[in-house]
Amino acid sequence: MDFIWFILIGLLAGFIAGLIMHGKGSGFLINLLIGVIGGVLGGLIFEWLGIVTKNFVGNLICATIGAVVLLFIFSLLKKK
Repeated sequence: MDFIWFILIGLLAGFIAGLIMHGKGSGFLINLLIGVIGGVLGGLIFEWLGIVTKNFVGNLICATIGAVVLLFIFSLLKKK
């Protein structure tokens, strides 16, 4: 069940990150995929900073931050 929540939070985070980055991604589906991967990246960033999230909102914020970072990196690589 936790895996399903992880995927759903990542999908929502990818959608929110796509809105935040204003077209820096590569479309709806790629933004959603980046959200799932960004959830892992956000977890690593938060763990590195010593921040612990325990509820839905905290996990969503963590995943969204990771997805925004990943979309930013993706947009830099896409330019080259």
